[in-house]
Amino acid sequence: MYNWLLKFFSADMAIDLGTANTLIYVKGKGVMLNEPSVVAVAENRLLGRKEVLAVGAEAKQMLGRTPGTISAVRPLRDGVIADFEIAEEMIKYFIRKVHSRSMLAAPLIIICVPSCATQVERRAIQEAADAAGARKVYIVEESVAAAVGAGLPIDKPVGSMVLDIGGGTTEIAVMSLGGVVYSSAVRIAGDQMDLDIIDYVRKNKNLLVGEATAEEIKKTIGCALVPKDKRDEKQMKIKGRDLLSGVPREAIMTESQVAQALSQTVGKIIDSVRQALESTPPELAADIVDYGIAMAGGGALLRELDVAIRQATGLPVFLADESLNCVARGAGTMLHNVDKMKHVLQTMY
Repeated sequence: MYNWLLKFFSADMAIDLGTANTLIYVKGKGVMLNEPSVVAVAENRLLGRKEVLAVGAEAKQMLGRTPGTISAVRPLRDGVIADFEIAEEMIKYFIRKVHSRSMLAAPLIIICVPSCATQVERRAIQEAADAAGARKVYIVEESVAAAVGAGLPIDKPVGSMVLDIGGGTTEIAVMSLGGVVYSSAVRIAGDQMDLDIIDYVRKNKNLLVGEATAEEIKKTIGCALVPKDKRDEKQMKIKGRDLLSGVPREAIMTESQVAQALSQTVGKIIDSVRQALESTPPELAADIVDYGIAMAGGGALLRELDVAIRQATGLPVFLADESLNCVARGAGTMLHNVDKMKHVLQTMY
């Protein structure tokens, strides 16, 4: 009776628990929440524990701007939980926000995890969701959810390939007949691109910029290939601290410079795609020639990345509709068909 009441008051949901952003799909409503996976905490010395001050977009604004007593942290690294207590508070906050802060919320939850996550890491994610008030928790690999969200025919006897580039990990999977034939994950993605830009600016412009500025550069003028016509390439003013004088100053970044900064990470992503193609059975590889490679995730929005992969592999490459929400929408589709999708859903206990 109690479980039935909780089910009545709760809206089941799918959570794309990402390193950079957390998206929540609510059954029957669609994607209802898209907020940064950032939590601002203060050290309470009297009680000897941390107190959560802000979560999501409000906390992200504090990154790099907090006094000594407050820290803005990301509880997830490389798609898995790095700080269990803060991750639990973040999940709890997001669940209550979706449920309009109802204390009776106890939803069934599907959580997406990277395929490289260990059993210990998967259990930690499930325990965090349980502690946040979930009635039942299922875990699904991000690549499977991305393929469903991209509309690939994974239930048919044809090979479907998806490339999901998130904040912490890049997932590659080949699926057929509802199962995963090949999957791999490399812990190189959008966050590494930000670090590449920070490193390039430091070495070539003697300027120190923060993660927020690097992310803005990537989104504004980020490009996977050096423009052929440099006369029309985009430029952007950036601000940071001069490493020689120690005072703030401005500099100019161009598309070509960003492409050079990102070349190593883009090359590693392309190498991972090549490795996946080499490990794919020949019949399914033939299908990929016809259907192409679907790209999903926020990192897939990097301009010219599809062109770079197409040039390297000779295969058709296309960007999934609403690629940023692709994993959450795919997990949401599974939410409507839990019984049919149990062969790809896991529960750790």
